[in-house]
Amino acid sequence: MDWLAAIILGIVEGVTEFLPVSSTGHLTVVEKLLGYTIDDPDVTAFTAVIQVGAIAAAIVYFRRDIARLAVGWCAGLFDRSRRGTDYRLGWAVIVGSLPIGLVGLAAKDLIEGVLRSLWVVAAALAVWSVVMWLADRHAARLLAARPSRAVEAAAAAPRSEASLTVKDGLIIGLGQCLALIPGVSRSGATISVALFRGIDRTTATRWSFFLGIPALTASGLLQAVQAADDISAGVGWAPTAVAVAVSFAVAYVSIAWLLKFVASNRFTVFIVYRLLAGLAVAALLFSGVVAAV
Repeated sequence: MDWLAAIILGIVEGVTEFLPVSSTGHLTVVEKLLGYTIDDPDVTAFTAVIQVGAIAAAIVYFRRDIARLAVGWCAGLFDRSRRGTDYRLGWAVIVGSLPIGLVGLAAKDLIEGVLRSLWVVAAALAVWSVVMWLADRHAARLLAARPSRAVEAAAAAPRSEASLTVKDGLIIGLGQCLALIPGVSRSGATISVALFRGIDRTTATRWSFFLGIPALTASGLLQAVQAADDISAGVGWAPTAVAVAVSFAVAYVSIAWLLKFVASNRFTVFIVYRLLAGLAVAALLFSGVVAAV
């Protein structure tokens, strides 16, 4: 891989990893357009490894929150009197991170094989747009509700981070497993499930970061170890390192922008984009401009 391609793919990863538009789907399409065989072991490994750059950006951006949850969880383990909100949220992150790791290992061959087809990407982009629209609509209804009684108002209002439970973490984590299908989007899956559970948009978005950090770090490092020889013989470690560095820088900016955006906007722009992107990929396939694998 030449360095220009590495930079392009690093930018694509950094921009799309945390936006609900599917980074794997975009990387698969761009890799195909750049002339790479998307189901080759080295290309598949490269796609997973460069996610480490984006995840590192999330760790740096949320370092204070991560430290707070880690301290609260550790303190609660050894002292029952200190089992407060941070202790509970720490368990929610741990429990919510497990499903995608287990499913990812069990379905590794399927994920790196049949599911790498651009037909899968096109379908997932379009279909999950509908799911996101329904989730966003549900969140909007909660915000628009104006119950007359204070108790009813509290029950109908979107939930904040302080209200999250271990059960929420597990359910959102199970939803994250759908992101193993290229085109669904990890953040799109977790945010949608969180919105359906009545969690506010900002919290849902932050939670997609927290659950993504353990899962994607483990996935990227595992691929780096297991497919080291494939990358050395194919894509090359120098371009891979460049892509990781670029994805880190771009992802940091993307995270800051997304959190500011969701604080006062619905996800309509992402929903429309996903639908159009899915149709565009399908058009490229139908016209024969690109092959499915």
